[in-house]
Amino acid sequence: MGGVDIVYSPFDAATNDDPYPVYARLRAEAPLYHNAELGFWALSRHADVSAALADSALLSSDHGPMLEPGASGPEARRFLSFVAMDPPEHTRMRAAISKGFTPRRVAALEPMIRQIAREHIVRAVDRGTFDFARDIAARLPLDVISELVGVPPSERAGVRRDFSALIGYALDGETADDGLKSLVSLGGYYGSIIAERRAEPRDDLVSVLVADEELSDDDIVAFLFLLIGAGAETTTHLLSAAWYWAWRNPDQRAAAFDGAITPWMEESLRYDTPAHGTARRLTRESEWYGVRVPENAKMWLLIGSANRDERVFPGAGDYDLSRDTARSLSFGVGRHYCLGGALARLEARIALEELTKAVSPGYDIDPAGIRRTAHGNVRGMVSLPTSVKPA
Repeated sequence: MGGVDIVYSPFDAATNDDPYPVYARLRAEAPLYHNAELGFWALSRHADVSAALADSALLSSDHGPMLEPGASGPEARRFLSFVAMDPPEHTRMRAAISKGFTPRRVAALEPMIRQIAREHIVRAVDRGTFDFARDIAARLPLDVISELVGVPPSERAGVRRDFSALIGYALDGETADDGLKSLVSLGGYYGSIIAERRAEPRDDLVSVLVADEELSDDDIVAFLFLLIGAGAETTTHLLSAAWYWAWRNPDQRAAAFDGAITPWMEESLRYDTPAHGTARRLTRESEWYGVRVPENAKMWLLIGSANRDERVFPGAGDYDLSRDTARSLSFGVGRHYCLGGALARLEARIALEELTKAVSPGYDIDPAGIRRTAHGNVRGMVSLPTSVKPA
């Protein structure tokens, strides 16, 4: 098929800086793309990605969602909980864990989230110049999760430090040594909280989870790792994307600061999707575009590309807060639709509301200081130098 001269790797630094031209070529010339060296097949069109995400019988999650060597395989569930499972295990685990994420529980978090957001925003705005990604976008979701889990305020800096090291993947796909140390450190710390809640339950998420007899300590620790990786990191990148692209598009920034908070959030999710891709294992030989893909092949579903598909989103390359984003795949579809999607949206909406109250629309960003993540599944900014004036 076409597109034989396209070279695509999610671990390539240049591609990671701006993958969208490559995605456009994949959709046009190689909607089924094979990277023989890295051993994966990629789907990039919205129709294919959305159908694949929904078909858990054909495309199994049992090896986890990651492409990185050493991060995928049958053991992935140890660190990634039910996102690395298929029914019926996935159904059981998700049902048990979802008790901590009922609509009522999530809605009740708004005052706490708003207080945390205000504290971080006020502290940053008082300085005038700060790193938006590190000082606001990364701190808010991590502190919210720490509040949910029951981490005391005095210990949250340590959790943030371990988390920062934990997500520090190298471009070659190998996790850094300090990341492995942080994995052990966080696992031990969360294990101690679980033991405390089994002895003395409180009104927090871990107490809800330990009350379910079907969940072991290992199950709960794996879910807490997932909550940090899939919850905190993606919300962090959503906030930074919203801040950056509004800056790049003054007309859209004016609309955002004039009250279009939800469209600002939803268009940022579509336009610069944090959860950029997810892996699946093909359970039987299948055909796409006349090419037979063998059983057990590693499939790479390019959500970030699907959300820029012109067939679904006319003018997809334009950042437009007035567009209909209803068919965005940012939180997935089907059985693995993001359990924390409502919480992520709540955090983002509150943070953006508080920012528009605290900051003048004429803020500035230093593009030379922007640094991006360097691993395949999640794409976003880890450094976003910003200068603001109070509203």
